[in-house]
Amino acid sequence: MRLKQLEITGFKSFARKAVFSFEVPISSIVGPNGSGKSNVTEAIRFVLGEQSMKSLRSKRGEDLIWNGSGNTPRANFASVSILFDNHDRAFDIDFDEVEIRRTVSRDGANQYFVNGSQVRLRDVFELMARVHVGASGHHIISQGEADRILNANIKDRRVMIEETLGLKIYHWKIDESEKKLVKTEENMKEVESLRREIAPHIKFLKKQVERLEKAEEMKGELKALYADYLSREKTHLTGEKKRILTAREEPANELVRLDKEVMRIRGLLSESEGNDPKKEQLMSLEERVNRTQREKDELSRALGRVEGAIDAEERIMKRTQQMEGSAVPFSEVRSFVTETENTIDGALKLQDVDAIRAALSRMRESIRAFFARVRGGRENAEKHDVDLLNLRKERAEISTRLEKAHSQALALAKEGEELRTAIEEEKDSSHEAERALFGHMTRVAELKSLLDRLLGDESRLLRDEEAFRSELREGAVLIGRDILKYENATAPREPNEEPREKQEERRRAIEKLKIRLEDAGVGSSDDMLKEYRETSERDQFLGRELEDLAKSAESLRVLIAELNEKLAREFGDGILKINIQFQEFFTILFGGGTAKLAVIAQKKRKKRDDLAALLDIGEMPDGFVPDEEETEEGIDIIVSLPRKKTKGLQMLSGGERALTSIALIFAVSQVNPPPFLVLDETDAALDEANSRRYGDMLDNLARLSQLIVVTHNRETMSHAGLLYGVTMGSDAVSKLLSVKFDEAAAQFAK
Repeated sequence: MRLKQLEITGFKSFARKAVFSFEVPISSIVGPNGSGKSNVTEAIRFVLGEQSMKSLRSKRGEDLIWNGSGNTPRANFASVSILFDNHDRAFDIDFDEVEIRRTVSRDGANQYFVNGSQVRLRDVFELMARVHVGASGHHIISQGEADRILNANIKDRRVMIEETLGLKIYHWKIDESEKKLVKTEENMKEVESLRREIAPHIKFLKKQVERLEKAEEMKGELKALYADYLSREKTHLTGEKKRILTAREEPANELVRLDKEVMRIRGLLSESEGNDPKKEQLMSLEERVNRTQREKDELSRALGRVEGAIDAEERIMKRTQQMEGSAVPFSEVRSFVTETENTIDGALKLQDVDAIRAALSRMRESIRAFFARVRGGRENAEKHDVDLLNLRKERAEISTRLEKAHSQALALAKEGEELRTAIEEEKDSSHEAERALFGHMTRVAELKSLLDRLLGDESRLLRDEEAFRSELREGAVLIGRDILKYENATAPREPNEEPREKQEERRRAIEKLKIRLEDAGVGSSDDMLKEYRETSERDQFLGRELEDLAKSAESLRVLIAELNEKLAREFGDGILKINIQFQEFFTILFGGGTAKLAVIAQKKRKKRDDLAALLDIGEMPDGFVPDEEETEEGIDIIVSLPRKKTKGLQMLSGGERALTSIALIFAVSQVNPPPFLVLDETDAALDEANSRRYGDMLDNLARLSQLIVVTHNRETMSHAGLLYGVTMGSDAVSKLLSVKFDEAAAQFAK
């Protein structure tokens, strides 16, 4: 990588664009004092991201912009760009040339560009850090800053050395890793807090889910019972319906046929006998038989309805009786007993008869209230008992009326038989017709009786079908549409061969399980399971996230440790290499002596000591807890001049400090050479002999780094391959001139 060009526009005294091309290892910038030479150095600082206005000899960003003069108007912005050759891809950018440009406007806003694309300041820092150019500006030694490294404290000196060694990137990585670690630990605490918050809810939901699971087990059992019961019941009902329909078909057809025959025979008898009194009596008797039969039909239907209602009430009563077996809650009994005992104890302590009576009255009222509460829970059961009793009375009445009607029908049939016998004896000619008529009438009565029984069977079937549908509705409430799966169950081939008591036992088992399921009192299983699943998944996600964060934190700790270890190792190696070069350059400049950098650790004074000294007291008051001592690592410079007892930087003269700083700067540059090095009048304090040594050192250093030297020294100029002259006219604008070495030397020799 090589520095190719510097372009300055509107920056400080450079009102117009000035372009510096650096095609040789050593370029020198010369000119009289106040011409703007140092502004070139500061322009390089500026474009590489310098943020300290003090380092740029300004108070604010607007001061960096050309402010105008009599003939040249002020600029609205300042712009500095620096161009590097990147054929060796020292910059991790796939361009042969890399241009960095920075602008500042009057409102103080700064913009940074890399090859025309706007970037962040951090991007510029990271880009330059790859080529060992740090933010501290160790590669730029401004005027009067040659001994800056000597005047710095041990901590700042270490920072300078680390940057020159290209170790700043480790500090950035460590800082980033530590920030990530802090954020990761904060996230871990947040995740742990979230898990603690949802833990009680998960515990509650888990208990509910366990109840649901038990309920689901009962539902599964209930489904199996329902499937068996309903399939059997459906088969039974279908068979019964088919049997009744089959049994009714032939008698009904025969009854229709006999009714027609009876009407025909009656017509013949009417024609032959006219107004026969016995015939009229027989007709009246038949009418009474018909009325009795209709009454029997109505009573049979009413009996069917009452028996259906009785069955429904008995089912409710059975369920209620199962529930009535529960005892009065112990807490309520205990409260009642405690209250009664307290009343008795209070009464025993009383001497007044009236007061004792009042206490006993209160106790009586309390007992009544307790039993009233107990009885209140059983009022519904008593109501159902009354309803069932009334229904049974009504059934008994209807049964009595039905038996009476049946007896009356039998009596009428007997009377009719007797009347037919009499008619047969009186009329021989019509005996056969009458016998046929009464035979048909007897058969009609038998058929109607059979149809009545079938009607009763049909009423019971309707009642059973309604009970079947009721079971379906009740079951659907508990187990949902799964109840319809009974249709897929395999029913027994001959269910009617099984006693109906077996089916009733299955129904009772279902009722018991339904009561248990209702007592479970669980809500919507789908919503509960969904909430539990979502909450558990959330907790598991947080657990996995916590594990990932813990692994990330551990990885960051390992990375920080590795970076610190690598930083310490490379820093130690760098110090060794610097010391070798430092000793060599120090010997060249001073003709001997020793010089080295030493890594030291300094302890900061406690605040207790500072406060005690301030108050001029030996001890702090009791209860005062001092801050702990802090250890600060840094770099100390140890020098010893030849032929002198002078040791330590504090004992050096100004010229000796300048030579020492030059030796150290050149040593650092030799160990980890930057792509370029800017030296602004670092040779100002050198005499002729040291100037020659300085020039020789420049030649050696130029083999590793490009040098841009701002100087007044003729010896230094002689080592430059290119001279740029900077002058300033009456308009206070810095101008760039090409200067020959002899002309520059003659000018500065004056």
